[in-house]
Amino acid sequence: MTGLTFPNISPIIFSIGNFSVRWYSMAYLMGILLAWLWLMRDVKKYAVNFDKAAIEDIIFYITIGIIIGGRLGYVLFYGGKIFFFEPWRIIQIWQGGMSFHGGAVGAVLGLWYASYKHHLDFWLLTDMAALYAPIGIFLGRLANFVNDELWGHVSDVPWAVRFPNGGYLPRHPSQLYEAFCEGIVILIVLNLLWRFVPIVRQRKGTVSALFIILYALFRIILENFRQPDAQLGFYFGFITMGQILSFPLLLFGFWLFRRRFKPEK
Repeated sequence: MTGLTFPNISPIIFSIGNFSVRWYSMAYLMGILLAWLWLMRDVKKYAVNFDKAAIEDIIFYITIGIIIGGRLGYVLFYGGKIFFFEPWRIIQIWQGGMSFHGGAVGAVLGLWYASYKHHLDFWLLTDMAALYAPIGIFLGRLANFVNDELWGHVSDVPWAVRFPNGGYLPRHPSQLYEAFCEGIVILIVLNLLWRFVPIVRQRKGTVSALFIILYALFRIILENFRQPDAQLGFYFGFITMGQILSFPLLLFGFWLFRRRFKPEK
C-alpha cells in the first residue's frame, strides 16, 4: 500500500485520573505564551508604549476572545444540527471544535476592548497581534495532525499519509500544508516586513491587512487539498465552508490595505 504510515502519537500528553492534557489544548496555551514572550521582547526593542498592566490585559482579552469566538464560530459554521439538539455540548471545548474565523473575530473584539481600556492605538495592537498569531496557527495545525483530523483528499503523492480515521487511505497531510503556509510563511513574511520596511511599522494597520490577505489566500488555496467537514460537505458541489468564510475576509484585507497604505495627500 502506498503512503506513509501515520505516526503513533497519542493526542493525550498525560493523564491524572479523569483529567487529561491534550496536544490540542497545549497548542493554544503554548501559542499564547510564546506570543506573550515575543510581544514583551518587541515592546522593549521598538520602545512601544505598553506598560505591564496593558500587556497582561491584552493577552487576557485575546485569550478569552479566541476561546469564546473560536468555539461559537465552530458551533455556528461547522457544528451542524448536533448543538441544536444537544446544546450542552457547546461548552465541551476539550472534545475539540474551534473555528479560526470565529477566534479571529473574538481576538479582535478583545483587542478593541484593551485599546479602549488603556487608551492605546487599536491598529498598533492588531499589528502586534498579527505578527505573533501565526505561531498559534502553526502549533494548532500540528495538533490537528496529531489528532488525526482535518486530513486531506486521497492522493498518490509520495508524502501522502495513511490516517487511521481516514480509512488508512493515503491522503494529503493538509494539516501540515496549513501549518507551513499559514504558520511559518506568514510569520516570516510579516516579521521581515515589520523589521526591515519602516513604512510598514509607520502605517499602522498594514501588517494586519497583510496577515488577513495572506491567511485568506492560503486558506482558499489549501482547502482544495483538504477533505471538507463530513457534516457539511461541499456547498454548490465545489466550495467548502472554509473558503466561503475566507473570500469576504480576503476582500476586507485588500480594502484595509488600501485604506491604511494608500499614499498620503
